[in-house]
Amino acid sequence: MKYDFDTMRERRGTDSNKWGKYDPDVLPLWVADMDFISAEPILRALHERVDHGFFGYTRPTAALYGAVRDRLARLYDWEVPDEEIVFLPGLVSALNVAIQAFTRRGEGVLVQPPVYPHFVKDPIHHGRSLLDPPLMLKGDSYQIDFEAFEKAITPETRMFILCNPHNPVGRVFTRMELERLAEICLRHHLVICSDEIHCDLLFRGYQHLPIATLGPEVANQTITLMAPSKTYNLAGLGLGFAIIKNPSLRRKWKDTSLGLIPHVNMMGHVAALAAYHGGQDWLDQVLVYLEENRDFLKEFLSREMAQIRMPRMEATYLAWLDCRGAAVGENPYEFFLNRAKVALNNGAEFGRGGEGFVRLNFACPRTLLRQALDRMATALSKRG
Repeated sequence: MKYDFDTMRERRGTDSNKWGKYDPDVLPLWVADMDFISAEPILRALHERVDHGFFGYTRPTAALYGAVRDRLARLYDWEVPDEEIVFLPGLVSALNVAIQAFTRRGEGVLVQPPVYPHFVKDPIHHGRSLLDPPLMLKGDSYQIDFEAFEKAITPETRMFILCNPHNPVGRVFTRMELERLAEICLRHHLVICSDEIHCDLLFRGYQHLPIATLGPEVANQTITLMAPSKTYNLAGLGLGFAIIKNPSLRRKWKDTSLGLIPHVNMMGHVAALAAYHGGQDWLDQVLVYLEENRDFLKEFLSREMAQIRMPRMEATYLAWLDCRGAAVGENPYEFFLNRAKVALNNGAEFGRGGEGFVRLNFACPRTLLRQALDRMATALSKRG
């Protein structure tokens, strides 16, 4: 392999949120941030931009628009004109713009927990009503309870926030599932805000389908959110984009965000363009490494921590671990932080169905993953 994902690089003392939040004796396997150096073409492009020496106001180039258009056409046979692409400094801010633009205080926002915490916290923060029929864990995978999903919709519900691929349960929803979700949303006149930030992080045998590509009627009611940030480990550079076909929705979006959402910084532009033009080799190799880490994690749990179950992972590098049978108390996050010195994400923060779970980021050198798992297994063996 051209790229080295095994070598552990020092990240403490570099303003890293992942490595700076906890004490130095804690191994951080929490926030969605890979412990891998970014692709060489991205680093080279950033160096060249710094060497240019000018850091004034900037705007997306025709080349960047073209790179996004070409990628969508190649991967999904999705033809998107420039005017439907809205660049963003991040998808969390985009999620909040959508809430503000397409719902009013007291109106309903539909989500499918357990899900990324901003999905469950931010609607409430803005005074919206959260409607949260949970996904159902059946066997080794999560399924949509369509009856509960539609039953949760009220006359005041205005928007559904979809997460696909799903964070944290690792599902890649099928065409049949997406078609049924879309049909329900169209029948109830709901705007679909589809967070697809993990769409490139798929394991073998799975294929991502943007819900907006199901047909013109669905596209006309959908805001699609994507970014190179998770794919190429560029989150700190802050670049994403929304695809908004409907001119009325696009106008509401821009009116709501005017003066509140800043332009993307120039380094985000440079990194995104370099990633889409020259990052595929790195991505191909990192996906192989992540799949091997996923399989290593699954085998380790089966052998050393059989009390902990990991639902089938179809995408992402964020494992969703069911600790309810491990007898570690009500909060496994605190147990592993205090007893094993391993920082994970607290499943309770992901909404209904997250209690008794933790989320583990395995996008790291295998030596670090093994060290953290050894600590967790030792802590489990000593519990009393």
